[in-house]
Amino acid sequence: MKLAGRDAESYFAKPDPDRTGLLIYGADAMRVALKRQQVIAALLGEGAEEEMRLTRMPGADLRGDPALLLDAVKAVGFFPGPRAVFVEAASDAATPAIQSAVQEWQPGDAQIIVTANQLKAGSKLRKLFENHRNTLAAGLYDDPPSRAEVERILSASGLRKVPADSMTALSDLAAALGPGDFARTVEKLSLYKHGDETDLSLDDIAACAPQSTEAALDDILNVVAEQRDAEIGPLLNRLQAQGTTAVTLCVGVARHFRMLYTAAADPGGPASGVGRLRPPVYGPRRDRIIRQAKAWGPIELEKALTRLTDTDLQLRSAGQTAPAMAIMERTLIWLAMRLRPR
Repeated sequence: MKLAGRDAESYFAKPDPDRTGLLIYGADAMRVALKRQQVIAALLGEGAEEEMRLTRMPGADLRGDPALLLDAVKAVGFFPGPRAVFVEAASDAATPAIQSAVQEWQPGDAQIIVTANQLKAGSKLRKLFENHRNTLAAGLYDDPPSRAEVERILSASGLRKVPADSMTALSDLAAALGPGDFARTVEKLSLYKHGDETDLSLDDIAACAPQSTEAALDDILNVVAEQRDAEIGPLLNRLQAQGTTAVTLCVGVARHFRMLYTAAADPGGPASGVGRLRPPVYGPRRDRIIRQAKAWGPIELEKALTRLTDTDLQLRSAGQTAPAMAIMERTLIWLAMRLRPR
């Protein structure tokens, strides 16, 4: 039987202990692993590893020893409680061994949990779990998590005081990040708020959210965008000492100015435009971007992006003889003095 959408999410949260088995497959290994962890935790409860109620085996091992899975499914545990056998990274080559275990399964045997990479519709392994009357197959795709899924992840981490604006911000973050990065971010938030009974704020999220590529160059980007040209030289020296190249710097500055242009050119104004940025930005950084976008405006930002494009082409030119960082410094100073009254 196939599982999809809300039915799949409901089952992952509360799996049926009387099922023979479950197949979880998808191209994103982290997404599959997180769902497998959720299912096994809900199915077996706490202490399954310590009580030897969970047996793990690589799918590749079943080719050399087809009886390995059936033996594990039929084994009698030392501790009471539900049992499961987890077959990791299975392929169609493991189908005969898994099919034998599925056919021989009886109530009271260990449930069979199988994970796999993306499987085609004609996959033997997928057909086995979709067509058997007591097994399920769930395909995971790169769709952003639903709000209910985000709420479940937060609740499981002990984060329950989440206002509407923070929940919206976290939903945006979940859509922009991969499942593993989002899970790590929530874990950081949980530790960050440990012992703090106040609501989860946007500042809290900003403090724990992964920083974007531009964040490593924040100092120089803000100095240029905020017209503080006197600070450019020392910052450039520091970046150069850290190994930052002129091309890398040019790309980072161009990305920042494109972000400002996206905000400034939005019909609803910079505040509305910032809300459309991906990955989303929060807290003080969001306010700073809005201020910079308002100060520059879309026309001046277009001119700035043109200059940065020309600089990038010059830096990458095979016939360029001038020092690359000197060229970049000249462009940064030009940008930083652009809005001064003439």
